[in-house]
Amino acid sequence: MSLMISVSGIRGIVGDSLTPKNLTTFALAFASWILRKQKENYHRHPETKPRIVIGRDTRPTGKAIGNLISNTLVLCGCDVIDIGIATTPTVEIAVTDEGADGGLIITASHNPVAWNALKMLNHQGEFLSSKEVDELLEIAEKELFVYAHWDSIGTISQNDQYDELHIEKVLQLPCIDPSAIAAQHFRVLVDCVEGAGYSIVPKLCQKLGIENIVPFACGGTGLFPRNPEPIEENLSITIAALRESKCDFALVVDPDVDRLAVICEDGSLFGEEYTLVACADFYLHQNIGPVANNLSSSRALRDIAQQHGVECYSAKVGEANVVDLMKQMDVVIGGEGNGGVILPELHYGRDALAGIALFVQAFTLWRTENKGGSLSEFRLHFPSYVMSKQKITLGSTDRSSLENVFADIARQYHTAKANTFDGLKLDFADSWVHLRPSNTEPIVRIYAEAPSREQAEELASELKHDIEKRTLKG
Repeated sequence: MSLMISVSGIRGIVGDSLTPKNLTTFALAFASWILRKQKENYHRHPETKPRIVIGRDTRPTGKAIGNLISNTLVLCGCDVIDIGIATTPTVEIAVTDEGADGGLIITASHNPVAWNALKMLNHQGEFLSSKEVDELLEIAEKELFVYAHWDSIGTISQNDQYDELHIEKVLQLPCIDPSAIAAQHFRVLVDCVEGAGYSIVPKLCQKLGIENIVPFACGGTGLFPRNPEPIEENLSITIAALRESKCDFALVVDPDVDRLAVICEDGSLFGEEYTLVACADFYLHQNIGPVANNLSSSRALRDIAQQHGVECYSAKVGEANVVDLMKQMDVVIGGEGNGGVILPELHYGRDALAGIALFVQAFTLWRTENKGGSLSEFRLHFPSYVMSKQKITLGSTDRSSLENVFADIARQYHTAKANTFDGLKLDFADSWVHLRPSNTEPIVRIYAEAPSREQAEELASELKHDIEKRTLKG
C-alpha cells in the first residue's frame, strides 16, 4: 500500500508505507517550508527560531514517531513545543495560543492501530491549503531541505497545560450553561476508544455539569478495542455497555477527538450526520448566520438552515476545504457529516469537545422546554433522512481513470443534477448519491441519502455495481 498524501497530511501503515525515511523526509520538508515562510516575512521576526507545536494520540507508535520528528525539527533549527498526548483540536488551539509557526499532530485519526500519520498545521492552527501542500511536496521531492549549524539547532520543551486550557475555552462559550446541564442529572457513558480523549473528554463532561459519568475504553492504552471509526457497524460493544449501564446516552469520539457520535438511551444511534445538525440548530438560536458542510453531508443541515432563514453552503470533502468555504462566506457554524463540528467562535477546526458542549446544551434546552424526554425523542425533532455509506477498494486501478468512469455514470443518470466539484454527486428529487476517491485510504466512497434506509441502500448499491462493472473488477 502506498503512502496517502492529502491536505490533512501523510498517512500510512507503520513499517509498510509509513517508514522512518518518509517520516523524516516530510519532517524535513515541513521545517524547511516553515523556514521559507519565515524568510518571506511570514508573521514572526526572521531572527527568531521557528516554533512548532507537536501532539500525538495514544497509539503505541506515537511516542517513537514523535521523538523522531521532534529531533529532526530541532536539527533544522526549529524550537519544538511538545504538548504530549493531545487531541487534534487541542493541538490546533495550542498553535495559535503559543504564537507558533506551525503544528504537527501524530495521529491517523479513525484508521486502525497499525496506521499512523502526520497532520500538518500552519501558523493559524489550520490544515495546509492545497497550494501550501504543493509547496511542501516540491520541497520533499527536490530535497530542498534547510539544516541548522551545530550552534543554531533548536530546543524541545514540554507543556502539559493545554487540556485544561481547551476545556476552559469551551466552557467560556456564551451559549454554554453548566448549571442548566447539571439540573438534568444526566447519566452518560463516555467512549474514548482508548484514544487521546481518554482524560480530556471525561473532564470536560464533569465541568459541563455531568456528574454521573460511566467511562468506557478510557484507559488511554492506544490499543483500540474495536475499529475506532465511530460508525454504527463498529459500536455494538458500546451499545451493549450503554444498555447495561442504563445511561441516558453515550458520547463516542474517535482516537484524535475531532469527531463525535451519540447513542440514544435505547441503543439507537442519533446519527453521526445529525451531530452537526443538532449543534447548528441550537447555535443558530444564539448566533444567526450561514452554515456549511461538505458535499457528502446530509440534506438535514440545509433544511435546518432554511428554518432559520440562512444559507447552507457545501464544500469539497476535507476539513481544510470546509474551513476555506466558511471563511469565504462568513459562516457561523459548520463541519462535516462524519460528526465533525467546526465553531469559528472557538477555532477553525473540527472539535468533538465543542460538539459535546453544544450537543448536550441543545438536548438540555429541549428537555427543559418539554419538561423531560429521551434523546431518541429529541432525535425526532429533526428532518428525517437515512444515509447508506459503502466503499470499493481501488486495488491496482489508476485513480485518474475514475474521471472517465464518473463521466460515463453521469451520462447514464442524465435526469439527475450532476456536480463534479469533488468526484461525482448526483442530486435526485428526494435523494442523492456522492462518489469520490478517499483522501486517506485507497478506496472509492459511495454515500447515498434518501427518505428510507431501503431507498438509500438500493441507490448506493446500484452505483457501486455501476462502478464495479466498468473498471474496478480485478
